[in-house]
Order: sequence, then structure tokens, then C-alpha cells
Amino acid sequence: MGKKVIDDEFLSRVETLQMLVKNNVAGMFGGNHKSKSYGSSCEFSDYREYMAGDDITKIDWNAYARFENLYTKLYLDERQMHTRIYIDASRSMGYGKGRKDEQALRIAATLAYLSVCQMDKVSIYAVRDNRLEEVIVGMLGKDAYISSIGKLNDIEFSGDCRMTDAIIPSTVGYGDGMSVIISDFLTENDYDRAIDHLASKKRHVLCVQVLSREELSPKARGKMHFFDAEDVSREYRKNITRDIIKAYRQAVHYVTSHISGFCAVRNADYMLVPSEENVAEIFFNKLVGMGVLK
Repeated sequence: MGKKVIDDEFLSRVETLQMLVKNNVAGMFGGNHKSKSYGSSCEFSDYREYMAGDDITKIDWNAYARFENLYTKLYLDERQMHTRIYIDASRSMGYGKGRKDEQALRIAATLAYLSVCQMDKVSIYAVRDNRLEEVIVGMLGKDAYISSIGKLNDIEFSGDCRMTDAIIPSTVGYGDGMSVIISDFLTENDYDRAIDHLASKKRHVLCVQVLSREELSPKARGKMHFFDAEDVSREYRKNITRDIIKAYRQAVHYVTSHISGFCAVRNADYMLVPSEENVAEIFFNKLVGMGVLK
């Protein structure tokens, strides 16, 4: 990529954002997120009746004095989550004046920063063709973020993207945090099974669909010659009329509605982001409104 998207100016803006990913998720020990499971942290959660073999140091003798029954105290565990971010690195992400690829990098970098601020680990992958390319793995802490996040500038956007073929054979972790897929989702390839796979692993899934202004509201008219961004052998010559534009907009609506509805059924979050939209607007308004950020 010719332009350096992740630079000092961008990072200084990112530092103003704060995020807490949804509470009550499973994960690894050590982070800032309350788990539904019980452990040995200092925060009291509930009581249950004493059972043979329980730790007698957790018996509440005050409760025994009142109810003449043995009860043990339960405490919430603290979990360290692992945010995994998958970036569609296909050629079509470079389409449009607003540059979807650059927006994808900005969103990934911001999510990564907000996650490390919560003591979560972060891994970022580029998905090209059927391969999952590790860009950053197991990043933890702000110092590691500052020294590593610039690697996003080196991602090459080319070829196709087969999200399912790349993600399913990989290690995704079970119930240990958020999985984010950033893509235009304008593909004939299957991405549904990738989302299903992540959801089946008890991960919180967020799909971010990035589209350019030209894709959302095309202005093309008259005789045009288009090429498929990921397969230049496929071309389209047509006199672009009002009816064709109407049919195109219906097709875009179908694509966005499909991915949105698919995510909703699986309790995954979905967000449509224009490539020209300001990152602060995305995070402070959209994600907070969705309840992903608190």
C-alpha cells in the first residue's frame, strides 16, 4: 500500500478512544472482563449451599448463624480475552475514492488499541485467497501495540478472499473473546460458515462491512466498461440507465440485508461502514449505540 495509514497522527487520535467489550464472556484468566464462571477473584457474586469437598474457608459463618445452614461464597473470576481481527485483503477492498482498504486498517487498528487498553490480547490476520496470514499475533499491552501496529501498513491487498476456507482450519480459541471480520462481503465465496464456526466456538462475533460511496450510491451513467476487481477476465459493458441503477441498488440492499440478518440470527453484531466515514463517528456513535462498546 502506497499510503501510510497507521501513523503518529492517527495513533494520537486513537488514544482518545476507550472501549469495554461486552461483559459476561468466557476467556483466559487475568483480564478486565467479568466471567459467568466463578473463580478466586475478590469480587463477591453469590451464595450456594455447602457441598462435601468445598473449600471450608469460603463458608459464610454469619449466614450459618442466621439460617443454620452452611453456605459458601462465590466470586466472579476475571478473564483476559483474546480479540482476533480478520481483514479481507482482496483486491476489491481497494475500490473507491474513499479506499475501503484504508478504512479497514483504521478500524482494525482502533479495535486493537481499545482491546489492549483492557489488558486483552490481540491477533490480526490478513485473509487473501484461502490463506490466513498472521500480521500480529498475541499482542498484549500498549508498548507492544505501539511497536507492532505499523505492520498493518504492509498488508498487500490483492487476489480473492475466501473467508471460510481460511478461518475454519485455523485456531480461533473457545469462548475467549471477540472475533471481528472486516470485509466488503461483496463476494460469491462462502463467508456464512466462517461466522457459524466462530459463533459455535462461543465467541462474540462482529462483522464490519466496509463499502465505498460509489458502491452505496453510484453516479455512473451512459456507456460504461467495468471489470471484476478480483477477476479481470470478467467484464461488464453496458449502457447504464436509471433502471440498471435501481436494480443495482436492490442488489446491494439484498447483500447488506443478508449479512445483517445472518448475523442477527446467530447473535452476532453487524455494522455497515462507508469507507469515507470518520473513525470517531464509527466508534462513539455506532458501536456504542449497538452496545458493543460501553
